[in-house]
Order: sequence, then structure tokens, then C-alpha cells
Amino acid sequence: MSGGKKSKSQWDFGELFPPEQTRRVLSVSELTEQVRRLLELHIGLIWVTGEITNLRTQSSGHTYFTLKDANAQLSCVLFRSATVAHRQLLTDGQKVLLQGDVTVYEARGQYQLIVRAVELQGVGALQVAFEKLKQKLAAEGLFAPERKRPLPRFPQRLGLVTSPTGAAIRDVLHVIQRRNPSLEIILAPCRVQGEKSSEEIAEAIRRLNEIGPPHVPLDLILVTRGGGSLEDLWAFNEEIVARAIFESALPVVSAVGHEIDFTISDFVADVRAATPSAAAEVITEDVFASREFVAEAPSLMATRVRQQLRRATKDFTQLAQRLHRAHPRRLVNEWLQRLDELHTDLIRNTRQRVRERSVAWQNATARLWRTRPAQLVKDRTQMLTQARRRLGEQARHELRERFHAWQTLDSRLRLLGPEQVLARGYSITMDAASGNVLRDATKVKSGQRLKTRLQQGEVLSKVEK
Repeated sequence: MSGGKKSKSQWDFGELFPPEQTRRVLSVSELTEQVRRLLELHIGLIWVTGEITNLRTQSSGHTYFTLKDANAQLSCVLFRSATVAHRQLLTDGQKVLLQGDVTVYEARGQYQLIVRAVELQGVGALQVAFEKLKQKLAAEGLFAPERKRPLPRFPQRLGLVTSPTGAAIRDVLHVIQRRNPSLEIILAPCRVQGEKSSEEIAEAIRRLNEIGPPHVPLDLILVTRGGGSLEDLWAFNEEIVARAIFESALPVVSAVGHEIDFTISDFVADVRAATPSAAAEVITEDVFASREFVAEAPSLMATRVRQQLRRATKDFTQLAQRLHRAHPRRLVNEWLQRLDELHTDLIRNTRQRVRERSVAWQNATARLWRTRPAQLVKDRTQMLTQARRRLGEQARHELRERFHAWQTLDSRLRLLGPEQVLARGYSITMDAASGNVLRDATKVKSGQRLKTRLQQGEVLSKVEK
């Protein structure tokens, strides 16, 4: 062809497919191992972010999950021996930042990330600490419903733990003044925000619990503050405050922040209120309801008396009308007539029952006479005697049949026994040394001593040929 080009049949396919002896052939294991080394050498320890899915923890303690984004996914393994923070907070759908070693799980030929560190994304450090402490205290039973105590229905003295300058104390005092002004309030002032505030709150709770003779003890404690950010409310998420509430001998109401805010103190307290005002309403609920009942009692009693009078008047009117329609003598005559009817029915029913019982007795006597127990016993005895006789005859017959069968089998066995064979002129030749029966003359050697058994006696011989 022009231009020196080769045709398709002129191409050297040996360049594409070298001889088998010059090829470098790898097994699957070797190829997988090389891929693993490349990944570990050129990528190694990295940080990667994504969303957790298919999270599962095996009985061995190892945790397996998939890290994914919109376009790809990566298998991850967190071994039990790895010291990793936030392990217990991992859940499906959680967005995380992972540090780990990229490698290949050779048994499946898939690459994976061995996790060395975990950082939760979208959740601040305070929220992480909140969840960890919440899980810890829940495991210890501080949130258990069965340990929560009911509030006293009619409290007389309330211990208040809050800031003396905050809005919460004004709201609480306003509600209590309106609903139960006789409730005595003992304020344990403390800071509810900032450094050392949690220690002051815990100490205030302890001080209120220590109030006793000669002073009148408290009925319950209210721990409260107004709303704010997570950082503002953090003092009520400290373990020292949770322990103080848990150890309090008095029931504790927690009202921290707004309705959407939840703190550790809310979970530990005996009662959680959404706001400080709501807490004051809960504490004074029974007293306020009782005050309203007492205030409304006169009008309610007057209403009830009028209703009773109306019903009594109506009943009296109906009774007078019935009495007018039915004269007492007439009613007495009707009841006397009814008494006569009942007396007649009683006599008739009594006679009827006597007749029925008499007929039943006669029938029972007749059946007993027909049955004749003595004759029945005699018949049964005769049947038993006949049954015993038939049983004995059947047993003797069966025994005879068995004996005849045994004799027949014994005769057949004797006919087939070796003594009968010897009696017909046959003999049995055995090796004199081992006693083995000889069946093949080719197996006998010259000079071998033999023993021949006859019907009567044995013969010793020596092989000559």
C-alpha cells in the first residue's frame, strides 16, 4: 500500500499480547495488596467529612458505618480498641468530620477508612458536652421517673434559688402574690450565669435543705432563671447542680429559660415548668383552686339549695296527686286481696311439689327394686368366674403351642449341628497348633501336624505329601 502503511493483516499483534512466559501475571491477592500499599503510601492518614448511614455495632464492640455525600460513599470501621471521643453520639444522619487511615479490606477487595478521631459537625462543643452528661446521668438513674416526688398540695414556705436582680424573680413574685399571697418565700440569692455560678446554685440548694429547727422547714424549692442562649443557661447544665438537685431532701421544681429550653436540671428535678411564671402557677395550683372554690361557695350553695327545693316541691306535688287519686282504704284492700292470692298460690304450689316428690320417690323405689343389687352382684361374680376359667384355658393352650414350637426348632437345630454331620460319616480336619479348620489342601504344608475330629474321638496325624 502507498505511504508504507501496513494493512490490518500486517499488524504485529505480538506487541499487544507478549508470549506467556514474558507476561507479569498477578493473583487477585497480590493485586489487592499492591492497591492497599499505594493507598496507604500516597493517601494514608486524612480528614474526610460526610454523613453517617447504615451505622451498626457488632457484639465484638467494633462499629461499622458508611460515610456518604451526594455523589459517593465510603466504608468506615471504628474498632473497639480505638480511643475516640463522641463514639456514643454517632447516629445515622449525623454529619461528622473523621480522621483515619485509608486502606483496603483485602477479603472483599474494597477500600475503607479506619477511623482514628471523630468531630461532630453542626453541633457545638457545649451541645456535645450536654449530650454526654445527659447520657451519663441517665445511666446512673438521676432521671428515673420512679424517684420523682409529688409536690405538696398546700405549701406554706417556698425556697427560691435565683438571681435577686433578674426578671425571673419578678415574674414568680407577681404570680404568687396574685394567686397565694400567704405563701412565705425564702430567697437563696445566687448568680445564674457566668463563672462559678453553678457552684453558687448548688450551694444555695444545699443551704435551703439545711433550714430546720428552730426555724420552720421549707416545703419545696424552686430553681429558676429567665431565657437566654445555651451559653447563658449553661450553669444549669453542670453536673454539680444536677447532683445537688438529686440529693435534695425537698421536692425541686426547675423552670429555666423559655418553653423550648431544656436543661439538665429540668431532667433531674421532680417537676419541670416551661417558664418561671408557669412554675409559680404549678406551685400555687391547689391553693388557688381552693380559694376560688371558697369564694364561689356561697353562690354555689344558694344555687344547690334552690335546686333541692324545686325538686322537693315537685316530689311533694306528685305525691299529693297520687294520694288524692288512691284512697288509703282502697290501697289496703288491694294489698289484702293480693295477700289472699299469694296464700292460695303458696298452698297450690306446695301440694304440687309434694305430689312431684312422691312420684319421684315411687319411681326411684321401682328402679331400685328392678335393679336388685344382690342379683347384680351374683351375676357379676359368675361372669368373673367364667372369665377366669377362659383365661386359664387360653394360657395353657398358648403354653402348649409355644412348647411344641420350641421342640420343633430344637429338632431342626440339632439336625443342622456339627454332631449330626459327624454322625453321618463326615469328619472335621483342623490345624493341630492353631485349631483353624482346613478347607483347602493347597494350604497344607509337608510336616504340618493335623487333628481330625470324628463322631467319637479325635485323630492326630502328620502331613507327608
